[in-house]
Amino acid sequence: MIGISKLYCGAVEPGDVLRYGRESGRLPSHLLQFSSDKRPVVVWNMTRRCNLKCVHCYSGSQDRTYPGELTTAEAKTMIEDLAAFGSPVLLFSGGEPLMRPDLPELARYAVEQGMRAVISTNGTLIDEAAATIFREIGLSYVGVSLDGVEATHDRFRGTPGAFAAAMRGIRICRDRGIKVGARFTIHRGNAADVPAIFDLLESERIPRCCFYHLVYSGRGSKLIDEDLSHAQTRALVDTIMDRTRSLFERGLPKEILTVDNHADGPYVYLRLLKENPARASQVLELLRMNEGNSSGHGIGCISWDGEVHPDQFWRGVSLGNVRRRPFSEIWTDLSNPLLARLKDKRPHVRGRCAACRWLDLCGGNFRARAEAVTGEIWAPDPACYLTDDEIKTE
Repeated sequence: MIGISKLYCGAVEPGDVLRYGRESGRLPSHLLQFSSDKRPVVVWNMTRRCNLKCVHCYSGSQDRTYPGELTTAEAKTMIEDLAAFGSPVLLFSGGEPLMRPDLPELARYAVEQGMRAVISTNGTLIDEAAATIFREIGLSYVGVSLDGVEATHDRFRGTPGAFAAAMRGIRICRDRGIKVGARFTIHRGNAADVPAIFDLLESERIPRCCFYHLVYSGRGSKLIDEDLSHAQTRALVDTIMDRTRSLFERGLPKEILTVDNHADGPYVYLRLLKENPARASQVLELLRMNEGNSSGHGIGCISWDGEVHPDQFWRGVSLGNVRRRPFSEIWTDLSNPLLARLKDKRPHVRGRCAACRWLDLCGGNFRARAEAVTGEIWAPDPACYLTDDEIKTE
């Protein structure tokens, strides 16, 4: 997760992080990525069922009942363990989490246990009643997926009217005082809509947007050929930086992040080195705190059936199951050779990653993407768009 607002536009300084001691339990949400202890943010795909048919869905969800979901009681036991372990955030995802009736009960329980509860949703099922409950619970954030403006979004969601319903959900949350933002997964079919998304953030007073690089997982694995080229990715990241800066310069700051391609961090630094060297040195310090990709370390995933994965996209890899063992035990059991290597990927990555001067900053990027394309977990991430000159040791 690369905070364009935080890094490029100066919304966060290194001192802002150091003031809290860099401990996950003490850092406010917008600074969690810079924690030193890297207690895992946990994505819980609480259900696989979904009312939409998104072409890039990493869980391959459909509108049907899937067997084997954790029960409410099992989920509460899991939440108690996560809270005791010190996981700062539980992100309720799916499928579509609002299709599970006990979502409010379990989100409330997470908050009562001292965790920050976040929901990732398609937004179509958010109504006034749901928003009232979300506010009473004290949800930290509601992230609503948008794939573009109306025609693009409805096409990729496979449902006419999905965009209008998602925007209604966003407006309800916004007007109820719940922090809400957009989540946009980038590929060739919607990259042209990014400027329009910035217009939408401004016109609809949406305070946050995460732009996700495509990860080849679930139905998204069929879109490998639809991913942006390296040149297209660079141009798009430049557009995101330019539009974010424009908002700040006009007194309309938004929290803008790019997610799932940690080459973005060095790329932001290299651009700032030309534009603002003083700021660039501060950004370098923040990127070192961030440490890049954190699969199996600072982020983890629990599936609807209790399986534990290094991240929400790497569903072919299971580290254990919370029905048999608490997450805290699974996550700290370094007798699992893959998990042990994920805690520090630097000695294991191969090819251009192994010799890259930015390895400490990007953490080797996404292993799931490398495996999907090459069949090798430790191969270079094919979505890294930095040139050989940019990564070579000076």
